[in-house]
Amino acid sequence: MKAETFLPEDYIPADNEPFMNERQTEYFRRKLLNWKAELLEDTRDTVAGMKDQTRNIPDVADRASEETDRSLELRTRDRQRKLVTKIDAALRRIDEGEYGYCEMTGEPISLKRLDARPIATMSLEAQERHERREKVHRDD
Repeated sequence: MKAETFLPEDYIPADNEPFMNERQTEYFRRKLLNWKAELLEDTRDTVAGMKDQTRNIPDVADRASEETDRSLELRTRDRQRKLVTKIDAALRRIDEGEYGYCEMTGEPISLKRLDARPIATMSLEAQERHERREKVHRDD
């Protein structure tokens, strides 16, 4: 088993250090794990809240409003479930040593992009090309 990497509380990955060194990798691993924990906690709260809020509301408008709120909440949780899957994939890439590299070009993804979107799989340039191609094909 690998020894835990020391990471100061105020650590921020910098461009002047080797790309995806142990500290950067650990920084992103922790960021992803914390994000996943928050999402799972939100999901538990939602499930508990829905169990508690099951009640018979006599007013049709109030019932419709509550159903709309539940539907919105469930859609949000579904998006978060998909996000957890992407977080798990990013954690696997970290374990395999592939994290931080563009899946299209193999080039490093900028640290700023990874910090803002730690589940990113493409560099900004590759993502923009991909979206332009997608838009062209969608418009046909």
